[in-house]
Amino acid sequence: MLSFDDNPPIRSPLLKLEEGVSHTWCIAHTLSRSEKAFAWDLFKRKVPYFLPMVERVTFSGGRKRRGLLPLFSSYVFVDGREESYHRALTTNRLCQLIKVVDNHSLTQDLLTIDRALKNNLVLDPYPHAVVGRRCRITAGPLRGTEGVVVQRSQGAFKLVLEVRMLGQGASVEIEVDLLEPVDSLVPATRATV
Repeated sequence: MLSFDDNPPIRSPLLKLEEGVSHTWCIAHTLSRSEKAFAWDLFKRKVPYFLPMVERVTFSGGRKRRGLLPLFSSYVFVDGREESYHRALTTNRLCQLIKVVDNHSLTQDLLTIDRALKNNLVLDPYPHAVVGRRCRITAGPLRGTEGVVVQRSQGAFKLVLEVRMLGQGASVEIEVDLLEPVDSLVPATRATV
């Protein structure tokens, strides 16, 4: 994980992300864990981009570390004009570039995210860990353990660790960054154990 000073800017200095300014966008689907390197490549090529990042806690080598990680894993929002599009393709860090049809709606959505970041609001970057979904813990002392999400709060989830034979379980609070989805939504009756 990069130190805070080694991260690329969240907003390219060339990007004027503000109300009333129209944009043409494409969405870059990057290779795994290449968002920051891709943003640096765009920065050097003078291509406007937006890479929303949030501070997260990760575990590495038995230590808790804080760093900036992309809000949307593997995605960077890039200026969609033809020359920017072609410069982005030359980075060799992409799976694909997705052209945006409704640029106005995407601009409004990105303005909202940008406002939240500028105001230091806590953003929950995991849409997959919804109430009722079975998730697996990815690090820490409970690594590999599965349970059902029963409650969300800022930065943490309550996960039910089930003893299925007894039809009972116990809830544990888990940090947002430590969960990955296992399967689709669980029926509501199982989530209320």
